[in-house]
Formats: sequence, C-alpha cells, structure tokens
Amino acid sequence: MRNKEMLLIPGPTPVIDSIYDALGQETWSHTDPRFAEIYKNAIEQTKQLLQTDGEVFVIGGSGTLAMEMAILNTVSAGEKLLVVSNGYFGDRFMKLGEAFGIDIDVVQAAWGESVTAAEVEAKLKEDTYKAVTITHADTSTGVAADLDELVPVIKKHEALVILDGVCATAAMEEDMSKGHGLNNEKIDVILTGSQKAIGVPPGIAVVAFNQSALDVRRQMKHVPAYYTDIYNWLPIMHQPQNYFATPPVNLVYAYNEGMKLVLEEGMEKRHERHLRFSKGVKAGLAEYGMKALADENVAATTLTCILYPKGVEDTQFRAKLAEKGVVVAGALAHLSGKAFRIGHMGNTTKEMLKEAVRLIGVTLQEMGHDVNIEKAQEQFEQAFSKQTV
Repeated sequence: MRNKEMLLIPGPTPVIDSIYDALGQETWSHTDPRFAEIYKNAIEQTKQLLQTDGEVFVIGGSGTLAMEMAILNTVSAGEKLLVVSNGYFGDRFMKLGEAFGIDIDVVQAAWGESVTAAEVEAKLKEDTYKAVTITHADTSTGVAADLDELVPVIKKHEALVILDGVCATAAMEEDMSKGHGLNNEKIDVILTGSQKAIGVPPGIAVVAFNQSALDVRRQMKHVPAYYTDIYNWLPIMHQPQNYFATPPVNLVYAYNEGMKLVLEEGMEKRHERHLRFSKGVKAGLAEYGMKALADENVAATTLTCILYPKGVEDTQFRAKLAEKGVVVAGALAHLSGKAFRIGHMGNTTKEMLKEAVRLIGVTLQEMGHDVNIEKAQEQFEQAFSKQTV
C-alpha cells in the first residue's frame, strides 16, 4: 500500500493501491456511457454482496444519509419505530426518527453488552411497530447484534427489520436471502457506507430493500424527502445514464473496484479473516493488560473498544502511537479517556495488525509501563492461527 500510516480507526479504513488508482482515473461525464457501465456494475456487485431480491441504491453520501434513506422510505410520521441500541450509533436512529415526526421507542443495552431477543420481544408485545432497527456492529462499543436471535422475534410481530451494516457489511454475514429461525425470516433493509469493511474512501451511501420493504414504500402516500426518496433514484439504479443528481463519479470508480475485490476474496474467507483479526488483536493487547469492552460472545469482528489499564493517559498514548504511524480512535461518551477503539477490517492485513500490537507495546514502554512485547506478539499469532470453527 502507498499509505504512510496505518489507519486503524473504526472507519475510514486503509485504502489499497488499486482502489486509489481507480479513484484517480480521468473524470468522465456522469451521463457518459462508459461511466454508466461502471456504475451499473457497481450496483450489480452490491446486489450480489447483499443477496437481495429487491433493489439497491448506491448514491453519494455518508452512512448517516443511508440511515435516513432507510427510515424515511419505510416509516411515516406518527408511525412507531423501535430502536435496538447497543451504543452511540444505535441511539442515533432515535434522533433521526424524532426529526421526522416518527414515534420512537428504544431497547437499550449497557455499553459493552448486547440487547437480547427476550428484551426485544417484551417491547414488541407492548405495542405495534412498523419497523425495528438493529445496528449490526456498533462503532462505539464493538458490540455485535445476534441476527439469528433478533430477526425471527421481530418478524413474528410483523415489523420490518432494518439493519445498520455500516461497520459490518463485507466483513460480517449480511445475506438478505438467508432465513433466520424456524420460519426462515429475512432482513428487509440493509444500509451501509463505503469507508469501513468495504475499504473505499468515504462518500458512498448504500441501501438495499427487499420486496417486502419495497411493498411498504409503495403504500406510503408521502415521503418527507427529495434526495433520499428512493423513487427519485430508482430510474438511475436501473439505467445509470438517466439523471437525477450528479453522482460522485470518481468515488463510483473506486467503489466498483472495492466491490470487485470483496467478491473476488469471497464472503466466507472474509468472515474468517475478520474473525481471526479480532481474536489476534484482542489476545495481543490483553498481554498488556488492555481488555476489550465487549465479551467475546457479543463482540464484533470489525473493531474493538479497548479499556486502558491503570495509569495510561489517553491523549498522550494516542499521540505517541500516531507519531509511529499507527492511528487509533478515542472512545465516545462516558468512555472518553478510558478506552480507545481499534479497527481491524477491510484492507487491513495480519502483518499490519501484528506490527500495531508491537508499536502499542513500544508506546506503553515509553510511558513507563512494563510490558512484554514479544509475548504479546506471540499471543497475537497464536490466537490468529487458532481454529475458529
């Protein structure tokens, strides 16, 4: 990679050379047949990744825009939305819904824990909800939602399942054709962004709807949106030479290349690789007394929130680490200063992560902490190499 730093935050994530090369190609007109072909291919690859029987929308914007697009095209003002929150980004659905007059309820876990199916079912028995949002991997806590447990419960109560895959798509299983539970219930909407496990620079928002979600949109009389109304984008998704709003041409080039690389690797291999990354990083850092916030049974494989051992000052630690070319993220909300977040997804490699574990040890030594770097790297290697299934 031509990157000068290891960008190990929960997103954006490292970009590899072929994606940079695609991004740097000559900018064509957004109605040029050559660009339209690339755009169409990017859309088709997204359908292949998410395995939807419906439609995908690949447009300029952030993951937050994708959240808005998913909600506004399924839930109307005055209707009820249940938010399943495992952290900060689950909570963001609450603010989004409230901004558009949607009636919001929430089932919220303590940070580091995951909302259970029993808690969701208890809430669903209290009222009728149009949809339920789930954050697959919450970027603030490193907690993953258990889709096999949650999806059947939600569908039993006839609500749409809206999955926030921003920090999970292309690393953790998200298959809209997959049946969950005894009745083979399926996810209705998945939203994501380009800059995390897909490994492309920020700027592409992605939303996929299955046929059930599209049926709901058809029944809606009004959508309080223009740019995020899927009906305005549907003609472009079918024929990219049509015009509604100018797409980010060069980012589409990059996204198309990123999706090609994802599909070439194959999803089973990507799931396995990210699981090994997660286990290796946590094992290596545990040798330094750095414990993951989320227990292994609820941990995402794309990032980890790491609690500091006693005596490590957050700002100083991250600054010294950044001087060595390793960039990690601070923690959010009440964990600010008490933890840091490390991403291990997308185009990151085993070699990068093992070196990051070493440099974290060097940084701790510089700050006066007695740590065994060689042992930490051994622990990384053993956990990475251990059979995962």
